Parts: sequence; structure tokens; C-alpha cells
Amino acid sequence: MKFIHDDFLLESPHARQLYHEYAAPQPIIDYHCHLSPAEIAQDKRWPDITALWLGGDHYKWRAMRANGIDERFITGDASPWQKFEKYAETMPALLRNPLYHWSHLELARYFSMYDRLLGPDTARDIFDHCNELLAQPGFSARGLMERSRVEVVCTTDDPVDSLEHHRAIAADETFATRVLPTWRPDKALAIDNAEVFFRWIEDLERASDVAISSLGHLLAALRRRHDFFADHGCRLSDRGLEMIHAEDCAENEAASIFGKVRAGGAITANEATRYKSFLLHELAVMDAEKGWTMQIHYGAIRNVNTRMMRALGPDTGFDSIGDKPAAAAMAKHLDRLNVEGKLPKTIVYNLNPRDNEVVAAMLGSFQEGPVAGKMQFGSAWWFNDQLDGMTRQIGTLSQFGLLSRFVGMLTDSRSFVSYPRHEYFRRLLCNILGGDMKGGLVPDDMELVGQVVGDISYRNAQRFFGFA
Repeated sequence: MKFIHDDFLLESPHARQLYHEYAAPQPIIDYHCHLSPAEIAQDKRWPDITALWLGGDHYKWRAMRANGIDERFITGDASPWQKFEKYAETMPALLRNPLYHWSHLELARYFSMYDRLLGPDTARDIFDHCNELLAQPGFSARGLMERSRVEVVCTTDDPVDSLEHHRAIAADETFATRVLPTWRPDKALAIDNAEVFFRWIEDLERASDVAISSLGHLLAALRRRHDFFADHGCRLSDRGLEMIHAEDCAENEAASIFGKVRAGGAITANEATRYKSFLLHELAVMDAEKGWTMQIHYGAIRNVNTRMMRALGPDTGFDSIGDKPAAAAMAKHLDRLNVEGKLPKTIVYNLNPRDNEVVAAMLGSFQEGPVAGKMQFGSAWWFNDQLDGMTRQIGTLSQFGLLSRFVGMLTDSRSFVSYPRHEYFRRLLCNILGGDMKGGLVPDDMELVGQVVGDISYRNAQRFFGFA
């Protein structure tokens, strides 16, 4: 039997019917990704499969390093064929790693490569076959999105971004996929990194046309840009945090800390934490007032390999899972917003799986009508984005909340061929629920369970984010 086939991952007749009749027909809403709006606007094409498939993919880079591949064949000056060949050499070593599934799904869905596994003996033929297809119509950035039936994409954008590419995409009536910005104000929090912070403040001044010499000016500039993003269809914000900050900090204290840094002075770690706590609250209030959904990604330790960070920079595969405490600060952050009537719709993604129950229980304490599932335990993120991690996340959500109200999967990817991750998630979801039906844990009612599958695959996100 082919490795990737119609019933891949579907272990029961119930699972197969759920997937093929209720999950597979649904289009995709990718409400969190890192695709380049410029590449969509320009309808980018790639010279070869290596550029499309391996360029910028730190998941694959980490796997190649673990297999002993020299960095020259990963991020260095080796030829496209040499890099592809080295990834092909790594594939047989990837059994039980999610990349083995993802890679073969991507080759099957975009390049009709069903009959051969990628390995040293097939690498050249697959390389040449994929490159021939990439030269054909339909293999551009937009073509790949249309092939995947992507209805909405939310990119990840800094408040200083001009959003010119989003405007260009929106003005093009020939492209049906909606591409919307997401507000990601992480650099506003980087007060303990003077070089990054000052450079970003200068960019914010230009973008907002506000001279920023005080905290009040900073908030005014952020609100102006927040309005600008809303005018361009933004529905979500995001924060990428090592940990959630929720220390008590009045506005005058935060202003004093900001003023000290703006004057070139040094601040303590405690002062940085208090400033971040103040600003996180203010940013959440802005989201609530707009009716946006606030996303919180927390728990990563970034750039742990100093030598490689110096050589290659960030986002190259040298981040890890953190283990700082989360519950108390999360409770305090959400509770203060709730007391003030300013708690937005929220999705929390944890990177450390030990926090699954913490997050699910915490969010259940802040659910309220009229929004069903107002507080969302986010899809298994990054290092958890695999069969075991997604199964644990679905299990925890099912036990602590309402799986039926879950807004489902996202790619969190920079790649235009990562959409089979939605298929992967849907197949796993159907396999879990199909197994429950077979085992008598949920009713053997295909219409009832199929409705839940269709909702999680598509309709919940459509309703929750207001994309209908």
C-alpha cells in the first residue's frame, strides 16, 4: 500500500467517514501564520524545490543537524541539489518524527508523489520532478494557496508595517483568498534591549507620525497604528512571550521607567518586568475595545545557542522550551482585564506541555457569554505540533472545556506548502472521535459527531473571528 493514501491515519470506518464526509470538504482558515505578504502580493515563484521547501524551514534544519549534516548543506553555500540530497539522506532517519509525515504529505499533495518515499535512492528523480512542476502555472505563491483551498490567511505584522502588500492583495479581484494583518507588538515590550528598542521607536515615530519622548507619546503612537491595522481588516493580535508579566505597575511608574531608558539610562530586571506588565495590560485593552482576538504564545527560550546565533541570527532552529512558572501571572493578567470589563476574546498557546492542564483550567475560569468559547486553549504549538502533542491538547481541552467550540488548526508557518498540516490535524481529530464512536465513548451518531468535526475544521473559526 502507498504510504500516503486516502485513509492515512484513519484507523476505523467511523474515522474514515468523519474525515471524508465532514472534514476534508472544508476550506482552510489559517488564522495564524508567518507567510510574507510581499511574496503573496508579488505571487512569488521559486527556482527549485530546495528554495520552496527547505529555505527558512528550521524544523527541517534541526533534523538535518541531528543527523550529522554539516551546516554548509543546511544554511550554507552548497548548491540547491546538494542541500536537497542531504535532506533526502536524513529522511530514512526521521521515522516517528512528524517531519516524516509532513514531508511525504507535502510531496503527495503538491507534487503527486504518492508512489515513492523520499530517500537517497529516489532523491534525484523527486528533485527533478518537483522542479519541472514548479515551472508550470499554478505553482506560484497564490497558486499553491488556491490549490489548498485557503479562504483566509492572517499574517504576523509589526505595528510599524505599512501594510502596503495587504492593500495590494485586497485590491486584486483575481485572487479570492483574503489576506489580513495580525498586530504583533513584541518590540514595544523590548525595553531591556536598548538597541532593538530604540531602533523600533524610531520606526514607530515614522509610521505613526508621532514624536515619542514619553510613555504617553508611545501609547498614542500605538493606538494610532492599532486603528490603522483595524482599518485594514485586522481581527487578531499576538504576543510572543518567554513568560506572561502581570506585576503591579501604575502608569506614572511605567512612564518613569520609559523615561529613564529614553534618556539612555539603565534599568533593573524588576523595572523591565513592571513596564512590560503595564504595557501588556494596555495592549489587551486596545484589543478588547476593537473586538479583536488576543493571542498569547508563551514559553519559548530564544536563541539558546550563542555561537550559532552569532553566525546565523534568530529563527534558524536554536530555540527551546522554557519552564518558567505561568499560572499566577496568567491569572492576574486575565483577572485584571476581566474586572475592568476589558478582557478580549483570547487564545493561549503554551510551549511546555506540562502546562496543558494549567492553561485549560485557567481559561475555563474566564469563559462567559454571549461568545461561545471566548477563552480558547490554542492548538498544540511548535514542539507540540505532532501526533502525540495534538492528541494531548485535544484530550485536555475535551476534559476541561468544550472541544466542540475549538477554533482548530493553524500552520504557524513561513512555507506556502505547509497547508497539509491542516489535513494532518483533521485526520487525527477524526481518528480520535471515530475511535470514541467505535468504543462507545460518544454516541454512534454520524450526523452529531460530524457536525462537531466540521465546526472544528472550519466553521468555528469563521464565526469566532468574524470571517463569515
